[in-house]
Order: sequence, then C-alpha cells, then structure tokens
Amino acid sequence: MLDVRGLRKEFASARGPVVALDDITLSIPQGSIHGIVGRSGAGKSTLIRCLTGLEQPTAGTVVLDGTDIPGLRGAELRAARRRFGMVFQHANLLDSRSAADNIALPLEIAGWSADERSARVAELLDLVGLADRADNHPGQLSGGQQQRVGIARALATRPDILLCDEPTSALDAATTRQILGLLRDLRDRLGITVVIITHEPAVVREVCDAVTLLGEGRVLETGSIGEVVADPAGRLHRDLIPLPPLPLGHTAGYVEVALGDSRAATTSVDAVLDLLRAADVPAEVAAATLETIAGRRVGRIQLEVDPARTAEAVRVLEAAHLSPEAAA
Repeated sequence: MLDVRGLRKEFASARGPVVALDDITLSIPQGSIHGIVGRSGAGKSTLIRCLTGLEQPTAGTVVLDGTDIPGLRGAELRAARRRFGMVFQHANLLDSRSAADNIALPLEIAGWSADERSARVAELLDLVGLADRADNHPGQLSGGQQQRVGIARALATRPDILLCDEPTSALDAATTRQILGLLRDLRDRLGITVVIITHEPAVVREVCDAVTLLGEGRVLETGSIGEVVADPAGRLHRDLIPLPPLPLGHTAGYVEVALGDSRAATTSVDAVLDLLRAADVPAEVAAATLETIAGRRVGRIQLEVDPARTAEAVRVLEAAHLSPEAAA
C-alpha cells in the first residue's frame, strides 16, 4: 500500500514560496493500476519526485508498506528508491548497448554478479516478449520494442511499484494498446503496483483501476474508475467519456445527457428518447458515446431538440436523474 497524507511541496522564489503540491492525500493499494492525470503544471512530476524521495516535501507523509519515505536518509533512502521502477515517455536506452545490456545496467549498479545478471535479463526479456531481440541495439528496435526494453529495465531489481511517466504518448494507437496490455499483464503476473502519469483519457479507460485528477497542485477528483464515470457532475466523467463537438454555427437546440448515475431512470438511449416523447418533446440523437467501463454502462448523449423546447427537455430529464445540460 502506498499511502500519501497531507503532502505539500513549496519551492523558494524571489517573490516568496511557490506551492507546487497542496494537501495531496491518496491511497494506492498493492497490485492496483492507478492513473494520475492533469494539465501541464498541475503538479504531476513534482508528486512523482516526492513519492520516490527525489524531492523532500515541505509537509506530509509518503508511506510505503509502513515506511515513511521522507523520513529516510542515506542508505535507507537509497534502498527505498530501489522499490520504485521508472518508465519514461522515451525509453532513453544507451545506443552503445544491446537490449540485454540496457536491461542489465541497473543490476550492474546494484552489484549483481554476471551470472545473476544473465539469468535475470533472460527472464525479463521473455517477460516483455523480446527473447529474440537480446542482441539488438536500440536503432534496430521499433518504438514499442524500445519501450518494452525500458519496462524490463525498470523491473530489473524487482521493485514494488512501477511509475510510468507518459509511457505511451510517443507511440501510435496500436502500439499503445500493446504496451498497456503488457502493463496489465505484468500487474496480474507479478502483483506489482503500477502508477501511470498521463494526459490521455484513453489510457485511463483502457487499463486503470482508479484515477486521480490534479489541478494547481491539489487533488480535484479521485476514485475508482467505476465511481468517477458514474458522477456526471465530475470533470473526469467528461474527460473519460468524450463527445464530438457541436457543429459550427448550429441553430438547433442541443441538450447533453449523462448515462451511468446509479439514480438514473435508464441507461438506454431509446428509453431517454421515450421519456421526452412521452412529454411531447421530440428529440433526435446528434451524437453519442456509450461504453461499458468497470462493468458499468455509461455514456453521454447530445440530443437535438426544438430550441424553444430545450428548457422543457431539461426539466423532464432532470426528473429522471439524467443530469441534462443545455448546450450554449
């Protein structure tokens, strides 16, 4: 269990302290995949540095299995840092080394013998599906294969937590799905905890068990994927279930409806339309996103209605707990 309580980080500046993190509190159970999302400057990178002991927080605790990492110094801190494996946006492999030798590097630094390194590297190459690429150098590997080598390297010393900083943002869609599938498989096979820093909602939908949204150094929303997609008022609901934009210069009235709230009368598009027809408010579906996420049927619908009837449509749908909102 990684447990963060009241984490605060200030940096000195000529104008006084700059608060990068403010009262960050979250818990990440062992064996889970947790996404951390937010815009540039939200505090994601600073949070990672505080989790791993690379930055000393101004206040608060970061407790990993009973050990408060900010309270450690010297050899104890270095040992705690080895419990984290880091995967970056770019694999940053050494061009002069083969895939096998890149994976072996942290083992060399940790003092493993040559035989121990050889056995562990072979195990890791097989684990990430690159057993036949051991002797290839980075220039002979695709972007996805390089990222697999980076993941294997991060796992070399058997960390408890794999921290992935934008691990798929430099990859195409097909390779992204493969890498996310690998991360999920590693979690299932090794029981390792995975924390993914990302700005891509599709990554969160695809692989995460829970998600935390940061904004200006604070936790704006956090919860399991099932919880956040079931909250139509939350920003994460909108980010994870996107809708196409309204057409330019539209003249019709549009009402946006959220599906997934446990209080809602329905999760069916047809039933939503039937509600409006029963109230003599005809509507057509202009756009819709419908998915099953964390076992829950969720979605968002844009309904086209007579501009003179949008307020009436909103009242009907509000009564059914469908969180309607008239588009501007």
